[in-house]
Amino acid sequence: MSQRRRRSLALLTSGVLALPLLTGCGAGEEEGGPVAAGQDIATTAREKVADGGVLRWAVDTLPDTLNTFQADADATTTRIAGAVLPQLFVLDAKGRPVANPDYLEKAEVVEREPKQVVLYKLNQQAVWSDGREIGAADFVAQWRALNGKDSAYWTARNAGYERIEKIEKGKTDLEVRVTFAKPYADWRSLFSPLYPKQVTGTPDAFNEGARGALKVTAGPFTLGAMDKKTGTAALTRNPRWWGRQAKLDTLVLTAVPRAERAAALAAGKLDLAEIDRTGADRIALARRDAGKDGADKDAAGKGGAGSGGAPAHGPGAAMTPAQATLSWAVAFGTDEDKATAERENRDKHAAAVKRYADEQTALRNFTVRKSLEPAYTQLAMNGSTGPLADERVRRAVARALDRKALAELVLKPLGLPAKPVGSHVALAGQRAYADNSDALGGQDTQAAQALLADAGWRRGGKITEPAGAKAGPESAPQDDGKTPSGPGTGNDGLYIVGQDDEANKEPGAAAGQRPQGRPAGPGERALAAAPRGMRDQPSPVLAPAPFGAQQEVSLLAQAARVVPVDDGKRSAARDGDAGDPAKASPAPAKQATRTSGSMLAKDGKALTLRFVLPAGPGSESLRAVGERIAQMLRKVGVNTETTKVADDSFFKDHIASGQYDLALYSWPATAFPATDARPIFAKPEPAADGSLLVEQNYTRVGTDHIDQLFDQAVSELDEEQSRELIRKADARIWAAAGSIPLYQRPELVAVKPGLANAGAFGLGTPRYQDIGWKKPPTAKDKKK
Repeated sequence: MSQRRRRSLALLTSGVLALPLLTGCGAGEEEGGPVAAGQDIATTAREKVADGGVLRWAVDTLPDTLNTFQADADATTTRIAGAVLPQLFVLDAKGRPVANPDYLEKAEVVEREPKQVVLYKLNQQAVWSDGREIGAADFVAQWRALNGKDSAYWTARNAGYERIEKIEKGKTDLEVRVTFAKPYADWRSLFSPLYPKQVTGTPDAFNEGARGALKVTAGPFTLGAMDKKTGTAALTRNPRWWGRQAKLDTLVLTAVPRAERAAALAAGKLDLAEIDRTGADRIALARRDAGKDGADKDAAGKGGAGSGGAPAHGPGAAMTPAQATLSWAVAFGTDEDKATAERENRDKHAAAVKRYADEQTALRNFTVRKSLEPAYTQLAMNGSTGPLADERVRRAVARALDRKALAELVLKPLGLPAKPVGSHVALAGQRAYADNSDALGGQDTQAAQALLADAGWRRGGKITEPAGAKAGPESAPQDDGKTPSGPGTGNDGLYIVGQDDEANKEPGAAAGQRPQGRPAGPGERALAAAPRGMRDQPSPVLAPAPFGAQQEVSLLAQAARVVPVDDGKRSAARDGDAGDPAKASPAPAKQATRTSGSMLAKDGKALTLRFVLPAGPGSESLRAVGERIAQMLRKVGVNTETTKVADDSFFKDHIASGQYDLALYSWPATAFPATDARPIFAKPEPAADGSLLVEQNYTRVGTDHIDQLFDQAVSELDEEQSRELIRKADARIWAAAGSIPLYQRPELVAVKPGLANAGAFGLGTPRYQDIGWKKPPTAKDKKK
């Protein structure tokens, strides 16, 4: 496996487009500009936070491993590591890496020629929980485990570590010198987290020693008990911690599915939980009905009732007075069997209404803190086959989109900024960010139509393919999903690459391995392509539909039943019509010529794109965006055939295997785009067996120039020059039109009153030792 393919985030033609902005847009005096939305964490000075207490924080699952460098690590693995292990660099509120003074006094490049040398000066108080100083031995052990030279280590990523030539102690035990064989711009991404040599020193220890426990740690918390039965992992205050002591006594990570979090919050089982749009709406309604958030209590109370006094929301809201009357009549009617069944249904319904009302009473005490996640949602276009293999068609699709309207559809109702994302490789606030979307161009219906016309697509074109072979705009969307509640949806129903099951493995990876590269951060799980044999198969939408195939079989069968007859031996027909051609059966009527009407067609085929969306609960926002995109494309003559698929097959059976034309999913952001964005946009390469190696470029659109720019950026030690190369690569990615960034994902977090320094962290890293419960206000505070 090549080193290029060893790191990813949890993502064909060079064309003829003139690119006036390929130098990358200038970022202004402040590189990256302001963040789109800041953190919402109730920032509170430590002296106003009480010492002690317990916080119950929701996670999706308990981890299968505590080693973030293994294939089955997940977001909970990352969260635990962030609280109990050294993080040499953390992300500030703008998503920029900064040295962590709890572990580092300084870290810098001290030599560039003849080779790059980075000198780490460690905090002299930094020790492992067993009392041993953190030092060069831990760096060496982790480098040897992750440099890819020893296949006995089951590693999932090694980007950067393979460029290191040697690691040695500096002038003192507190200094570590790292010499690189090849320059590495993203050196700050290394050794975070840093594991003790007891975990990384041998393959056995690395592979199995940190799966269920971490015996040696060095963070503000230590790992206590992990209970699979209760779904909890307890992090307790580290008595050996040399920095500012953690405010909380215990941080309990509790596994609760997102669909069940509102009920868990109401039941007092959680204090802090990332929630979806439905959960946020429930809390907003509860607070409104209680007269909170500035609402008048009397008005809110009256507004909480629906028609006839029924609840305005919840399980009883949909029942009309007529339905209620009919239910009562059946329940107390003369048919005893129906009456008994109806009374049971009424009892169940009444219990559900009461349970919902009780939950709403409890939820009114919670608040929802909001920001934007370190991830963006994109429209992906499969450029490997079909109409989208033509760059002009991809660009036309992109130019048909009103990205501002799509962002507003998702973010405006939540009161969040709705500015479209302008970069594939960074988010607003990060230094590499610049809006390069002008390299492709904004929404322009006429330009989109001109591009499609140039590609040969015409309105009113003759259709020669079998009727029914393509779904038209009036057809009902297909649905081959069962709307399960499995993994794969985010808090607003937008699929994030990196939040799926372990089945999504990279071809050729050994058991227990996955594609390289998952940067530290919430929800960032590396995934890979489907089996190689599936990658080059045509998308189902480009093959004859079942109706067309059945039609062909039927015609062939009819032809086989026709027996040729010699005219001289033909017997007389019934009723005396002996072979009179004039009285023979009439020839079949000639089928009327079909055209594409107001939609586009070419070479006898309609321009129809298969749009694949997940069908699971929580995906409502995603499907709404998909429907709006379909409407925008219809205006320029492009049909879409929407297919909703089960969450657990959305990625592995459709995106990774290339069985789609259009799809919506999200990429997590990274502070190190030269490393982490490279495999997402790498040009696919033919493999020895004839398949296509796509790395994490599931659009299968790339160019040699983009690859070269990334390669130059990752080896450029001048940070400004490296970021400029990244921006140039981004402009080229826009021009290739394989994927179109739409908007940054919303982050919604339910928080119990009084919790400080926690909530919607945005692009930043949580500072676990500062999280806690606010002190009760003093008499002096009350006077203020």
